[in-house]
Amino acid sequence: MAAATKSNASAAKIYDTFIVGAGISGLCAAIKMKKEGYHDFKIIEKATRVGGTWRENTYPGCGCDVPSSLYSFSFALSSKWSHLFARQPEILSYLEEVSEDFGIKELIEFGTELEHAEWDESRHLWVLDTKTGEEKGQTLARTVVFATGPITEAQIPSLPGLDSFKGEMFHSAQWNHDYDLTGKRVAVIGTGASAIQFVPQIQPKVKELHVFQRTAPWVLPKPDMDLGDTSKQLIEKLPIIQKSWRKAVATSLNVINFGLRNPAALQPVSTAAKQLLRVQVKDKTLRKAVTPDFTLGCKRILFANNYYPALQADNANLIPHGLVEVEGNTVIAANGERHEVDVIIWGTGFEVSHPPIGRKVIDANGDRLSDLWKDTSPEAYLGATMKDVPNAFLVLGPNVLVYDSFIGLAEAQLDYIIDGLKKVKEKGITRFAIKPQVLRAHNDKVQKHLKTTVFNSGGCKSYYLDQNGRNFAAWPWSLKELKKRLSRFKVGDYEVVYQSAEKKKAA
Repeated sequence: MAAATKSNASAAKIYDTFIVGAGISGLCAAIKMKKEGYHDFKIIEKATRVGGTWRENTYPGCGCDVPSSLYSFSFALSSKWSHLFARQPEILSYLEEVSEDFGIKELIEFGTELEHAEWDESRHLWVLDTKTGEEKGQTLARTVVFATGPITEAQIPSLPGLDSFKGEMFHSAQWNHDYDLTGKRVAVIGTGASAIQFVPQIQPKVKELHVFQRTAPWVLPKPDMDLGDTSKQLIEKLPIIQKSWRKAVATSLNVINFGLRNPAALQPVSTAAKQLLRVQVKDKTLRKAVTPDFTLGCKRILFANNYYPALQADNANLIPHGLVEVEGNTVIAANGERHEVDVIIWGTGFEVSHPPIGRKVIDANGDRLSDLWKDTSPEAYLGATMKDVPNAFLVLGPNVLVYDSFIGLAEAQLDYIIDGLKKVKEKGITRFAIKPQVLRAHNDKVQKHLKTTVFNSGGCKSYYLDQNGRNFAAWPWSLKELKKRLSRFKVGDYEVVYQSAEKKKAA
């Protein structure tokens, strides 16, 4: 780091903690820190409002596939959900309401993006360069919480001839609401969680709908229903209903998680789902095309009641192959099938194996994290701390995903992080970094136990696996075990430097 930079920053305020992002994780971090009497922190958000992925994804039909009773913070239960499965607008509204109710919104520096974060070993500080509009600034912090989320960067494949396409084109996470799809010929690329929600919404409007499917997903019926004003009022008056409902949903998800860890247990569900397909999809050719060829749960289980009906509409055409090339306005499938279209909508998900935050973070060795991750996916200890990245936490990092609410996972991980921040302050720790042997032992054990889970043994190539086939995302044990491991920050797992030692060194 240049000496001039150090000189210019020498008089700058040093925050105890710097929080990057004001989505689910960032808001939860700030609320929990305030609750613990921890006020010397700064939180930035590149957008102009809170919400993270629920702010960015506004495609038609966007909603949560985890029951709404579980999709709220444990300290801020909501009785306002309109359905058993919440819609995107009300989830965003909920997060905005929480940010105001807990006094967090006024603390957020909106429209401010992190450009560069570098560890200064000489001072045991993070130097964070930010940009607000055209203005650049610099912040110093003793610790950093990267709450940037695992699904933030839309992924669009690079295909031959794509530059020649003259029609409208956008990703589901960047939906162009100003463009009218009525009467248009539309190609939808991908059949993941987003596509099965927006395809039924746009199908009645378009002239032609061509859905490109590389791999048929498991789509199970969605037990959704309108809650109505009476139900919402009852839930509000009797909190015990909300808590009981939440507990019941959590129990059912635990059962699913058991099945994901023990694939044979899900076989009856797989059999029933295939039988149900015979009722849902009458056409034998289409039914064969939408029948998955891998074990239930290997890829994300999807829930919808209107997806199969949409595919069977007269104007819909499922192409059981990936898109491989574009010639002008003609899209070409892997089997050579060609269609001329006016619009391409990418339902191709996000870059999750290599979190975008890695491009902005420089570790204690002066290496950019994204460079270290070029040939492999990142590793972390309990998804929170990384090798040679001192005094920093990553929320919802590698290998903590359990089939549950992201809100619940973030809360569990932030309990660990906040406990760590408290101990760092109480014990006068100026530098902490996960011990390499602790990190290695943890990840070796995780990878060993993942081998028998459905994610690794179910016969599919999911986004949980990186280019080398390594599972960088899933947690191989129960949610209960994850919460147990995250319940306490063990200082002994870390290499630490204490303030007293620093003073002696300076003397």
